[in-house]
Amino acid sequence: MRQLRPLALSLALLAPPLAHADVYKCVDAEGRTTYTNDRSLARNCKMLEQGQAVSSVPAPRQTAPATSTPSSFPRVSADTQRARDNSRREVLEGELATEEKSLAAARQELSEQEAIRTGDERNYQRVLERLKPYQDRVELHQRNIEALRREITNLR
Repeated sequence: MRQLRPLALSLALLAPPLAHADVYKCVDAEGRTTYTNDRSLARNCKMLEQGQAVSSVPAPRQTAPATSTPSSFPRVSADTQRARDNSRREVLEGELATEEKSLAAARQELSEQEAIRTGDERNYQRVLERLKPYQDRVELHQRNIEALRREITNLR
């Protein structure tokens, strides 16, 4: 078995040069670029130089330039927008307070469950399985609080 290892290693090192092919870059009438190694499809195509990189990741789509808002578009006064932002902030802060209370309750339940040891849980994996829903609930409330804080900081 050990005698075959150097042979397999040398064959593996020789394999990459065998995987060489000419690559052609083709641009059609609509301006789309395709790459091929099939010579029969490579009419009116340019052969790439040896070692030139080819990316198979599509280019980002170009978006239309931003147009100005039409004059007939309804506008909201600054005072109205400020009032809307303030009411949104109040709602988010109320949700944040509720989530913080829920997090405190979930942490309390988790700590109570961690203190309990039942006789059928001699295997520690069973303890972990019993605590998992409580830990998940704590993590959920933590993620919600983070998201609400991010949302509040993003307000004007």
